[in-house]
Amino acid sequence: MAGIVALQIKIMPDSPEANLDEIKSQIEDKLKQHDAKVNKMEEQDIAFGLKAIIVTIVWQEDKETDLAENSIKEIEHVSSTEITDYRRAFG
Repeated sequence: MAGIVALQIKIMPDSPEANLDEIKSQIEDKLKQHDAKVNKMEEQDIAFGLKAIIVTIVWQEDKETDLAENSIKEIEHVSSTEITDYRRAFG
């Protein structure tokens, strides 16, 4: 049986004008395709009106994390993704 991990991904939009609510909705849809569950999603101020989306998901440990990152990168107006935290979840 595979373990569960908490995976945190920082998502950068391509401009301050990007619709973050639309991106967040698409993130949830993309991750559901990989049986991942969004635990928390928040915005983080970067600079000059640009905000990053920080998403924490429940992910199967035996799945490649690239699947999550690459599916999010497919979303229009997403410039980049970066895994900022990866830890085993207990409970």
